[in-house]
Amino acid sequence: MFQAQVFTLYPEFFPGPLAKGLYGKALSNKLWNLNVVNIRDAATDKHKTVDDTPYGGGTGMLLKPDILAKSLDQRVKKDERIFYLSPKGKKFDQKFAKDLSKEKSISLICGHFEGVDERVLDTRNIEEISIGDYVLSGGETAALVVLDTILRLLPGVLGNKKSAIDETFENGLLEYPQYTKPQIWEEKPVPEVLLSGDHAKIKDWRLSQSEAITRDRRPDLWQKYKKN
Repeated sequence: MFQAQVFTLYPEFFPGPLAKGLYGKALSNKLWNLNVVNIRDAATDKHKTVDDTPYGGGTGMLLKPDILAKSLDQRVKKDERIFYLSPKGKKFDQKFAKDLSKEKSISLICGHFEGVDERVLDTRNIEEISIGDYVLSGGETAALVVLDTILRLLPGVLGNKKSAIDETFENGLLEYPQYTKPQIWEEKPVPEVLLSGDHAKIKDWRLSQSEAITRDRRPDLWQKYKKN
């Protein structure tokens, strides 16, 4: 069973959408488990203070190293990988998700304010990961994205195993266009090749569509695909 642990100041955020649909069913069937830790529980003063001003000046507040470290030390197992959701982190992509889906357990830290004291990252061997080049109000949304991407790769979570293979990014390309009934909608027909029953032609058409879409919309992915 895959074990996920989330450290957050807003535990009510979880499991959120991960308790619905296939993920919720997989959670009930013990294919994965989620432990949510309130970082504020590690604070010892009456106000449950978790942040303070940064040395050297600057705007905003930082999560205190003693509080976060105490929360981690109480619950993270030895050699378990810990990730801090950060715009400075390594880019999280499908390959990264595949690697993490093979772990028995991971811990995710949801940052807030202006971030965390750097000493915690250094002393607890915490890896930083980023889901994109933009700024969120907190790490909770990013943590859900990371977990969503990983969970669908776990054995038994998806009803159709092929769904996890035949998708965008799995072969380095964006996904081809998809169509369903009605065959003609608002005078727009489904491409004839998809009605032909010729699986070889359909496969070639889908590949050509994926290549064209990737080349036009994601030149960065296209360059990587051409090199492979």
